[in-house]
Amino acid sequence: MRLASIASGSSGNCIYVGSESTHILVDTGTSKKKIEEGLNALQLSLQDVDAVFVTHEHSDHIAGLHTILKKYDIPVYATAGTIQGIHDSDKKHEMDDADFRIIRADEKLTVKDMTVAPMKISHDANEPVAYRFRYGEHRVGIATDLGCYNDYTVECLQNMDALLLEANHDVHMLQVGPYPYQLKRRILGDRGHLSNEKSGELLCRLLNDHMKAIILGHLSEQNNLPELAYETVRVEIEMGDNPYHGTDIPLMVADRKNMSSVIEI
Repeated sequence: MRLASIASGSSGNCIYVGSESTHILVDTGTSKKKIEEGLNALQLSLQDVDAVFVTHEHSDHIAGLHTILKKYDIPVYATAGTIQGIHDSDKKHEMDDADFRIIRADEKLTVKDMTVAPMKISHDANEPVAYRFRYGEHRVGIATDLGCYNDYTVECLQNMDALLLEANHDVHMLQVGPYPYQLKRRILGDRGHLSNEKSGELLCRLLNDHMKAIILGHLSEQNNLPELAYETVRVEIEMGDNPYHGTDIPLMVADRKNMSSVIEI
C-alpha cells in the first residue's frame, strides 16, 4: 500500500493512495498537468486511476476535476451534498455526464481490492467527509479541512498505519495577518480549519506502535510555515499525554507544489 501527496495546501489538494492493482486519488484540486506529473513519478498515469474520491466541493479540492473528466472516464465518489455543490459550481455544465457515485459517511464501499470508509468532518461545505482506506491489514487515513475534532473523529482514525492530517495555520500568524476579520473568524471556527496545535493534540490521541508515518497537509500559504507546523506538532507530541516522543514516528510536511515522499506500507 502506498500514500503520497501530489499537492497539498490552500491553493490545491490531490492525494494518491493505492495498492499494486488499485489506484485512487483523493481530490483533484490542482491542474491536470500537476496530477499527471505526480502519477508519473509513481510510474502511473491517469489511465491507471480507478476512482476519484472528493472530500468536498471547494475549488482547492475540485479545480482540476472537469479537465480530467473531459478525457478520462473515471468514476467520482462523493456525498450527495458534495455532488450538488460540484454541479452548482459547474456553470458551464462541463461535468453533467460525469460518473458521479453517491457515498455516505460511515458506510464502507470497495474499489477492487481496497475498502474505503468515509467519515463525517466539520467544515463549511455541503456534506464534507474524510476518508480511511484499508488494504488487507493495512490502513491509511486522509483527514483535512477539519474545523474541530471530537471522540467520533478519534475513534474513526484509530489504528492507522499512516495518516495525512491537516495542520492548516498558526493561530498567531492568522490573527495578526492580512486576512479580513470575517475570514479569520471562519478559519478559526468549528467549521474552518485545524491549527498546528490542534493537529498535534489530535495526533497525541491517534499514535500507535505500528504507525509508519505522518504527513501534515493543507498548510495555509499566508498563515503557516512548514518548519513551524512541523515543530509545533512535534512539541505537542513530545509534551502531550502519550507514551511517544516527538521523533518516534516519522513526521513530514506536504509541499503545496511538489510531491511528497512516498509512504510504503
